[in-house]
Amino acid sequence: MQIGHGGLTGAVVKEIDRALAAHELIKVKLLDGDRKVREAIGDAICEQTDAAPVQRVGKVIVLWRPTEEKKESPD
Repeated sequence: MQIGHGGLTGAVVKEIDRALAAHELIKVKLLDGDRKVREAIGDAICEQTDAAPVQRVGKVIVLWRPTEEKKESPD
């Protein structure tokens, strides 16, 4: 998944949410050149999708969110 210069929109958040539901672990590439802006976008994504940042390397952030099945199981 890539987030371009249009920034973080509702449609992008919805697509990230869908991808997390399907795969649990995804990579998102943030194309903005400013490091602080990329960090803010990454934080906003995590907040809006209830995901955890696993790793941030350059313009890529790896996000993780357990599926609903795993959240509900009392392992």
